[in-house]
Amino acid sequence: MNKILVVGSVAYDSIETPKIKKEHLLGGSANYFSLSSSLLASVNVVGVIGDDYKESDLELLKNRGVDLAGLQKVPGKTFHWSGKYEESMNEAITLETHLNVFEKFNPVIPDSYKDSNIVFLANIDPELQLQVLEQVNSPKLVGADTMNYWIQSKKETLLKMISKINILTINETEARMLTDEWNINNAIEKLAEMGPQYIIIKRGEYGFMAYDKSSKEFFVMPAFPVRNLVDPTGAGDTFAGGLFSYLASLKDWSFDDIKRACIHGCIVSSFTVEGMGTEKVKSITLKDIQARTKEYLKIIQVGSSTSSIEDVTSKKLNMLN
Repeated sequence: MNKILVVGSVAYDSIETPKIKKEHLLGGSANYFSLSSSLLASVNVVGVIGDDYKESDLELLKNRGVDLAGLQKVPGKTFHWSGKYEESMNEAITLETHLNVFEKFNPVIPDSYKDSNIVFLANIDPELQLQVLEQVNSPKLVGADTMNYWIQSKKETLLKMISKINILTINETEARMLTDEWNINNAIEKLAEMGPQYIIIKRGEYGFMAYDKSSKEFFVMPAFPVRNLVDPTGAGDTFAGGLFSYLASLKDWSFDDIKRACIHGCIVSSFTVEGMGTEKVKSITLKDIQARTKEYLKIIQVGSSTSSIEDVTSKKLNMLN
């Protein structure tokens, strides 16, 4: 089993949706990723918390087998984000961001983490992402996420980081912004030229797109049709956690493996959006995921094969000829 090293924010969030408003919820990219990926893989976390961080929240991760040796605790308050969603729930509107102890975060990788085979650089300052890569010993697979703020403020550093990774996870808006390409297919190909072997586009309620630079092959799938959307916060991070934990169970990776890993990530993130903050992802089990995966595969299946579609078009072509 490959161990995953994740570096990201460990936070508390205040979230307002059209129906619910809650304060001081457990959040942060590293938390969402760890809760998701720990269902399948061994996870090592690097982050920083303040002295207000609840012991019960540390125990939650410990009980899932997450290694917290890289989690720094310093005087002050934990990173806090406040945001709201409009009726469509498509995009979060940031109301307040208090970096607190995260403002001076200097990621130090414990010796026991330096041989992690898989590294995921969650959405943080690309300078910090590069610092992490300098401290690890030849990981087999490196993935990263980013956001519009870093694209606008530290694009050069971000591009340097992207050139050193294998998998980039990013949403459509960010992909267009980073490449100056409106057509998402062109944008994906440009992103691949920057270095990564695989590009994963997170499309929220519309699912995801994956791209393999070697074969120039695209793979597109819908999201699981969730009936009760409560809060989309953290869905992208739990998708990444599911994706990389699936890959951690394998020795090597082909594009077919990436496809299956994306489907697993898609299923895990479908649970996340059914609760506020991390409340749903921290309670799901492998049996829950297995049952929903079976349901999802039924939804996307077109009989036993696509031969009937090919037959119809072939018959028409033969008639025309």
